[in-house]
This record gives sequence, structure tokens and C-alpha cells, in this order.
Amino acid sequence: MIAPIVRDKALLREMVTPWKRAGEVVGVVPTMGALHDGHLSLVAAAKAVCDRVIVTIFVNPKQFNNPEDLANYPRTEEADARKLERFDVDAIWVPDGDQMYPECFGTTVSVTGLTNCLCGTSRPGHFEGVATVVAKLFLQTQADKAFFGEKDYQQLQVVTRMAADLDIPVEVIGCPTIREEDGLAMSSRNLLLSDRARVYAPVLNEVMEGMADALRGGAAMSEVLPDALARLETAGFTGVDYLELRAADGLALLERSDVPSRLFAAAWLAGVRLIDNIAV
Repeated sequence: MIAPIVRDKALLREMVTPWKRAGEVVGVVPTMGALHDGHLSLVAAAKAVCDRVIVTIFVNPKQFNNPEDLANYPRTEEADARKLERFDVDAIWVPDGDQMYPECFGTTVSVTGLTNCLCGTSRPGHFEGVATVVAKLFLQTQADKAFFGEKDYQQLQVVTRMAADLDIPVEVIGCPTIREEDGLAMSSRNLLLSDRARVYAPVLNEVMEGMADALRGGAAMSEVLPDALARLETAGFTGVDYLELRAADGLALLERSDVPSRLFAAAWLAGVRLIDNIAV
């Protein structure tokens, strides 16, 4: 059954209020649409532990610092609704811009510390947009649990900190990255890759896995980084925003994997920005 698509905040509240009064656990899966198996794995995780599940679809303009990127972002609402049919979710929350950001809107949520690196540096204002929209989605859906993929690990850390700092009563749950058979992390942006670029896109993960193996063996980033960058360039990547080792907790920059850590990358291929991270 296709879940009801809700576009009005008042109607959403009318739906959720009796669930909350009945003591049911409400889960939310925030997305920007163009759903793939990674998103659907979050929906499955939510269904496993929640009485009610809301999937949100909103392409958030406040987290795009490039207007062209916003305009090109895939929008596939009807297909998304069909993909969700087999999960029997309780609602699909699809607000328009006026519902989310009315004309008088003047509030921004900013998380410091976790946002001064990685995508926070290469995409100024991105995480202010993420924190603002996710705070609104948490409050609009009144969710008890929220599900995010570890593919966007920095986002997961930012959202978790934001909810804790603002005392929003929601448990943020991180779920494993889902990959294509060739190792490419699933992403809505993969739809923008040409057929030729799609052939070379998995090299990003291949390079990162090789680096991670060396780092686990005691190598330093300065020893493995030059070869990694050269391999990406040979594969057709035209720019690397970052390729860094950072602490899993707090995202401090590391030279060696002396504490639980993750390797983070953002690189451009045929005009598409791909990101990935793996545990080291």
C-alpha cells in the first residue's frame, strides 16, 4: 500500500498526535528523495524497532552552497513513493518550501566544532542548513528515533550533537553504508554520473580500502596519501576536496590510526562530487 503523502504541517500533526498519545514509538527517516537501497535500508531498520515510520522527502535549499547543484539534484517523488510501498510506512512527509521556510523565517541552527573540517570547509554553510532542517523535521514529526546512514558520517555526528545540545527527545541511530557490488557507496548523486564515469567511480573506494589496510598496519597518512592521489587522478578524478584520517569521535585530524578512526574522502568525477568514509 502506498503511504499517504502529507504536505501540510497541520495534517501531519493530526496524524502523529494520536500515535504519541497511544505510546507508540515513532521513527523518522529524513531524505532528500531519489531513494536507493541505502535509504531503503534505513526504512527497514526503522520498521524493525518502531510502531510508526515517517519518511521525509525534502530537497533542502539551505544546505546547497551551489545553485546549480540544487537545480540538478534528482527529484523522483512518484518513483520514491512506489519504492516505499513494500515497507508499509505510515506517512511520507513532503513539505514544499513555504511549509518549511515561510517568508518570515529567520532562524539558523549552527553546530560548532564538528563542522570546521571536511564538508564543513569545502561547502560553507552546508551544515547550518542540515542542522536547521533536521531540527525542524524532528519537531514536525515528533519522532522518538531517527535513522541516518554512516555514508554521511560527519552529518550523523552533527545531527547527533545538535539533538543532544537542544534537548530534542529523539534517539539518533546510525546505520551502515550500503554499497553497490563494485564497492561504490550508494548515493542519489550517482544518478548524475555518465556511463563512462560510473565505470571509474568505484576507484575511490578501492583507493580508500588500500589506504586503510596500510594505516591499520601502522603506516602514516603522509606515506600513503601521494600514491592515493595519483591513482585518483589516473582514474579521471579532477579534484579532491579532502582525503583525510580523522578520529571517529570528534573528527580530530590524525596522522596515524592510534585511536578509533575513519578515513574520509570527497572527490570530483565528471562534475559530480562523490563522498565516502570507511572505518580504520
